[in-house]
Amino acid sequence: MIPVTPVQEPDDFEVKCGKPGREWLAKHPHAKRPRDLWSQFRHQLADGFENRCGYGAMRIPSGSIDHYLSWKKHPELTYAWGNYRFADGWLNQSKQAADERVLDPYEVGEGWFEILLPSLQLVVTDKVPAALRARAEYTLKRLHLRDDERVIRQRRAWLELYEKGMPLELLAETAPLIAAAISKRDLALGKRK
Repeated sequence: MIPVTPVQEPDDFEVKCGKPGREWLAKHPHAKRPRDLWSQFRHQLADGFENRCGYGAMRIPSGSIDHYLSWKKHPELTYAWGNYRFADGWLNQSKQAADERVLDPYEVGEGWFEILLPSLQLVVTDKVPAALRARAEYTLKRLHLRDDERVIRQRRAWLELYEKGMPLELLAETAPLIAAAISKRDLALGKRK
């Protein structure tokens, strides 16, 4: 995970999602699933996240809107723009209703997580405030971010593209934690790129 700046609400969100969604909830308080009015704004949310998953911190070709606080536990936030995060679909499904037990991408600070080379495992650093360390560790476990094969394969693919000539600056835009790991490794080895 990397710091993410909260994405500004689109001008037409309230008219197309917020107000009609709250009205729908009022009429269907016991529905098994809420009416999806938010997906039409997926591209604007993705743009704000620079097309990177808020949890995996890598560019993804397609993603989903994660309700950071789940609609099951917080129905009043189902149609609230400030509750949406851009996430890889399988990570969103892994999170389910873990809610505030998982770190919010909007609260992550610089350098809280790093990737270790050559294993490509994601770990919590000493920069995470002590009060948030348990949540950070839980996030890695719950979302399978530490070393699940699905995420390791993505990281490996980005690393291989770099090794085949992708400029480090471009890698930093698409997979910033991998770029940081390479920079750290090269600095330790006295290499310059």
